[in-house]
Amino acid sequence: SAEDKEMILRQKKGMVKKSGLVELIDTPEKLDSIGGLDDLKQYLKAKSSIFHHLSDALNFGVSMPKGVFLVGMPGCGKSLCAKAAASIFEVPLLKLDMGSMMGKYVGQSEENLRKAIKIAEAAAPCILWIDEIEKAFSGVGGQSDAVVARMFGNFLYWMQEKSSPVYVIATANNAESLPPELKRKGRFDEIFCVNLPTKEERKKIFEVHINKLIGRECIEDSATFDFEKLSSVTSGFNGADIESVICQTVEDCFLND
Repeated sequence: SAEDKEMILRQKKGMVKKSGLVELIDTPEKLDSIGGLDDLKQYLKAKSSIFHHLSDALNFGVSMPKGVFLVGMPGCGKSLCAKAAASIFEVPLLKLDMGSMMGKYVGQSEENLRKAIKIAEAAAPCILWIDEIEKAFSGVGGQSDAVVARMFGNFLYWMQEKSSPVYVIATANNAESLPPELKRKGRFDEIFCVNLPTKEERKKIFEVHINKLIGRECIEDSATFDFEKLSSVTSGFNGADIESVICQTVEDCFLND
């Protein structure tokens, strides 16, 4: 029942918090909170439908979803998509910080990674968000540290062979320095490039943020805004820039009221 599901989720969250290796992200974000990125949102909706009917999908012959790799400039919505995905998948969102895996003793780093993966599998179905994965695995295969190379090998093997419903969302600002083994099919189901928003996408981002403020003292009605002009004068802005402009404007209005 719905009550049982809530109880199970609470137990999973408690287990994850005690581990200290992965971070549990409680997120209220929805796909409607994202302006633009329509192709990526449709893709995540399709994957969530498979997760919601996983047994039927597997019996039908559908492969277990592995994950998606999001690459693009900072502030363009990669992290927001990871948080919103947990909402539509209706599963816990676990964040894995590769930097926290590094230990000072021989073999400790690899063991920490294995433990983190086991925790994610025990919490499955869930989403495992690996933010800025390039900071951990850039340059692997060249003069990279032997510990990092072994961790990379363990991670690749798990991604290739995993059969648990742990959907991995990895984000990176720059994937050029990442080894090609990580980016090929079989590790992730798909790779999306998240670029600067287009004029129409900037318009949608403005609408999302303004609609969040409607009903408060600063904004009573969105009809007073010229979204077309706002999107035109913000060429080159990313989503974070637009949000910052709106926050600063609201602050200025409050101070000058």
